[in-house]
Amino acid sequence: MTKKSFSDDSLELIRNVLKQEPYKWLNVKQIMARLPKENPLTFQEVEYILEELVEQELAAFQDFKYQYLKNEVFETTFVATKSGLAFVKHPELDIDVMIEEKHQSVALNGDTVKVRLLPYKDGRRQQGKVLNIIQRARTEFLGYYFEDDGDSFVMPADKSLDIVFYIPDLENHKVENGYKVIVQLLHWQNRRKNPIGKITKVLGMPGTHHTEMHAILAEFGFETEFPPEVEAEANAIPKEIPDEEIQKRRDMRNTLTFTIDPFDAKDFDDALSFKPLENGHFEIGIHIADVSYYVKPNSFLDQEAYKRATSVYLVDRTVPMLPEALSNFLCSLRPNEDKLTFSTVLEMDLQGNIYKEWIGRTVIHSDKRFTYEEAQEILENPTGEYAYALTTLNTIAKNLANQRYKNGSITFETDEVKFKLDGNFKPVEVYKKVRKDAHKLIEEFMLLANKKVTEFVYNQRESPRNTFVYRVHDAPDPQKVEDLSNFIRLFGYTALSDEQKTKKAFNLSSKALQKLMEQVENSPSRDIIRSYAVRCMAKARYTTENIGHYGLAFPLYTHFTSPIRRYPDIMVHRLLQHYLDNKPSPPASTFEKQCQHCSAMEKKASDAERASIKYKQAEYLTEHIGSLHEGTISGLTEWGIYVEIDTMRCEGMISLRDMYDDIYEYNDKLFAVVGKKSSRKFRLGDKIKVIVKKVSLLDRTIDFEWYSNHKK
Repeated sequence: MTKKSFSDDSLELIRNVLKQEPYKWLNVKQIMARLPKENPLTFQEVEYILEELVEQELAAFQDFKYQYLKNEVFETTFVATKSGLAFVKHPELDIDVMIEEKHQSVALNGDTVKVRLLPYKDGRRQQGKVLNIIQRARTEFLGYYFEDDGDSFVMPADKSLDIVFYIPDLENHKVENGYKVIVQLLHWQNRRKNPIGKITKVLGMPGTHHTEMHAILAEFGFETEFPPEVEAEANAIPKEIPDEEIQKRRDMRNTLTFTIDPFDAKDFDDALSFKPLENGHFEIGIHIADVSYYVKPNSFLDQEAYKRATSVYLVDRTVPMLPEALSNFLCSLRPNEDKLTFSTVLEMDLQGNIYKEWIGRTVIHSDKRFTYEEAQEILENPTGEYAYALTTLNTIAKNLANQRYKNGSITFETDEVKFKLDGNFKPVEVYKKVRKDAHKLIEEFMLLANKKVTEFVYNQRESPRNTFVYRVHDAPDPQKVEDLSNFIRLFGYTALSDEQKTKKAFNLSSKALQKLMEQVENSPSRDIIRSYAVRCMAKARYTTENIGHYGLAFPLYTHFTSPIRRYPDIMVHRLLQHYLDNKPSPPASTFEKQCQHCSAMEKKASDAERASIKYKQAEYLTEHIGSLHEGTISGLTEWGIYVEIDTMRCEGMISLRDMYDDIYEYNDKLFAVVGKKSSRKFRLGDKIKVIVKKVSLLDRTIDFEWYSNHKK
């Protein structure tokens, strides 16, 4: 019998039967029994209608039964896993929806997709189906080039991407088997077929320094070069400051001013000025490069700066947010040059009390460029013309810090990993850089400026508040607080009151957490407790909705002090001047979207920086296979013990399978790996001796062997 078309009324009639019992599977007879008595349809006609409903994705078919397919369609982010399955979050139902490979269409990890819920099956996870791709998370991918039977392909480096790109044309690229390349997705409509791509950049042979650094940048989506129109716009900016611009600003060129930065820094965002007053107080200026004067909204420079959102700092290089004409010259507060700045000028006493404050645009002239080491030398041996200024500022900074800590500001100081590279960029030394008073002095005044700018804008108007860009940090999740409480109890510490424990009220104030940090300061378990506490914290982010900064214990906070390297600071400068000019508050929606973008790019930059450090740590240890080190257990899993070498903060893993004196298993209640026969425990924070067993440069991983195994 030939299949025929049916009216919409007939289709809707059958669909309404299914709708009455949306999660029940019905065969044709059961459906007919539920039709109105005056139903004119035959058995075969109902069967054909059901087939058409399935084709239109309005009904589901399984084992000769049919079910209503709820037309639940939503937009979400596609999250792929190495297993081949994918998951999406339903934005309203707050459920995780599983997407089997056959229902993934051509979605890739991070894509924004449209998904339809599939019929729910009792006892199974809710599943869905990707209908179409709304927006690709990225169209360029890092991968490895290879040839097969004369054809060219690229295998993505990201193991969650279960695809291989077919490259129909090399377009004069000189590339060899195994080279790392960047491939652009051109066309892909069928998951069963290879996506079509083209090579946009050849990075080179894996394992070489420049190849790997460029690969890290590409992996996280950062460009090393600026588009020609951006460079041209930067180079066209006049280098001389117009007199009429100077006339509009507070002139502070005759006040003692200096910068303190790393020895290899070229972009000087901030400067301090210092002037003793007759009343015994001090006028202290915190001067920030006025990038917004040069980078105009919607210019090529602005669009590129927003796209990047941040500078990226790898082990061997800086990838700036702005071209060098701006970052290293026009905007950089270099010594003996007039510079345009945005400033917070405060009258303060030695205890850090503030008597007057002024915020606005200035022009300065830096008298001296200090490295941190040079400033530290003066603080330790106070002689010379800058000694009084530096030591006074240091005293004020320490008093400001002490007041912060009393208010609950948390200290999570960790040693920074630094490398000494030879002429071929090979690491010949890995060491921990300790932060001293010179670093803390600058940090304290930058915190103060950020806080004061936020208070100024927030207090200008009460209802509604002015639209502003805040740097916020939420309180930790109660479940993570409970985990932290259970963990520190193993070391004999507590952060919760008896009443909180009894009521299971896992809300940890920043004051209580800071008190814990003070208690563990001189403990052998200090670093591991700090590390665990950091992992329990929420991530700081940018938003137009102020919730305060938990870690700093500031009710109001922003980022104002680094506009050369952070786009949110440019946003803050623009809004600040907008309100200084008494203009009305703009809508928050555009700024909120920009905040989300900047927060995401900040995380990518941080991940890229960590990846470069891990690569150089691994590269260093390739020359030290078999070397013995003392370390601290930094992580425990079902498959291994993670250990961080104390002298260089290199983290590697001892596989539990390789610990052959016993059978070891992870006990999550004890936060320990325990031997079945011996009951020997390996706990977070324990000291342990390890031998470097194996290093993978491509995966940036290090394998250790337990020294006790080696001795046997």
